[in-house]
Amino acid sequence: MRCTIEEAMTESEKAQQVMTALKSAEAAAPDAALQTLNGLMGLVRSPAAEQPIEVEEARSAAFLSICEIGKALHRGQPTEMLWPAAVSAAERWLALSK
Repeated sequence: MRCTIEEAMTESEKAQQVMTALKSAEAAAPDAALQTLNGLMGLVRSPAAEQPIEVEEARSAAFLSICEIGKALHRGQPTEMLWPAAVSAAERWLALSK
């Protein structure tokens, strides 16, 4: 059985990678930001292993926040108000996964 890169990463490594990508995407042009966010979906969809409910909820909140930004970018809508919530959700996920 083959393991994907996402499956081999710890929850903390996933959260850290998401944080880094979010900060990069926020500063990028809309098309580049959307591409970066789409690349994060495998990291935020499922946990590395069974996690406490708080970690699961934080990861889910990060996933939903990223989806909201992606939808807005896809529709050409403003995203300035959405980034802080996504970063905050990812920060919480990272803090709880350590």
